[in-house]
Amino acid sequence: MDGHLQRQALNAAERAIEALGRKDPAGARMAISTAVDRDQVGLFTALADAVHLAASELEATGELNDATWNTLADAVGPGPLQGLVEAARGS
Repeated sequence: MDGHLQRQALNAAERAIEALGRKDPAGARMAISTAVDRDQVGLFTALADAVHLAASELEATGELNDATWNTLADAVGPGPLQGLVEAARGS
C-alpha cells in the first residue's frame, strides 16, 4: 500500500466535507471522487455514498438537514473526520 496515495485520499475526503459545509455540491463531488480514486483500502466508500446524497440534497434544497449530517458523521466514524463533519455542520 502506498501511504502517500492514502494520505491524498484522506486530504480529498477532508476537502469534500469542507465543500459541503460551504454548500458547494460540485466541489464535494469532485473531492470525494479523488478520495475514492486514491483510496487503496476502501476507507471512503461509505463516505462517498453519503457525500453524493448530501450533494444531491444541497442541489435540491440549498441546505443539509440534520439526518444528512448524521449520515455523514456515521460514514466517517469516530476520529478526526467526524470532528470535521461537526465543524462543517456548524458553518
